[in-house]
Amino acid sequence: MKMLKGILSLLLVLVTFTSAMGKPEKTTPKKEKRVPQTLSRGWGDQLIWAQTYEEALFWSRSKNKPLMVIFHLEDCPHSQALKKVFAEDKDIQKLADEEFVILNLVYETTDKHLSPDGQYVPRILFVDPSMTVRADITGRYSNRMYAYEPGDIKLLVSNMQRAMKFLKTEL
Repeated sequence: MKMLKGILSLLLVLVTFTSAMGKPEKTTPKKEKRVPQTLSRGWGDQLIWAQTYEEALFWSRSKNKPLMVIFHLEDCPHSQALKKVFAEDKDIQKLADEEFVILNLVYETTDKHLSPDGQYVPRILFVDPSMTVRADITGRYSNRMYAYEPGDIKLLVSNMQRAMKFLKTEL
């Protein structure tokens, strides 16, 4: 009887082993590589971006840094053109990384102070750590005061420096 149990156990092990050996390995079809969507949305993948306006305000206040809010749309050619220049400009990327809390939005916020002259894209506004929207830091257009175009990058850098200077002199 013991010998029969031993033979059956050995047989069971052999059947299990050979059936596992005979099965072809499962191959999963290779999926197309997709670039993960980050909070940067292409404006600077190496930068740390706030997720919401509320989070950005908290970070601005706690780190005592000005907040730069970029309003844009993924399918807007003007937004795309500005994004490309913004992401490639080393001065802007360095300033944004070291001196600002940054947020980019593809939707409007409930804070009407962020659309002082209308809801258009792209537009960039600055908010100081006291949560005051700096309506005095504007682009070069009188009908869209917070709009920037790819050719306005030097003005944007200058306005970023102004936002930092106001931080030091007013707070």
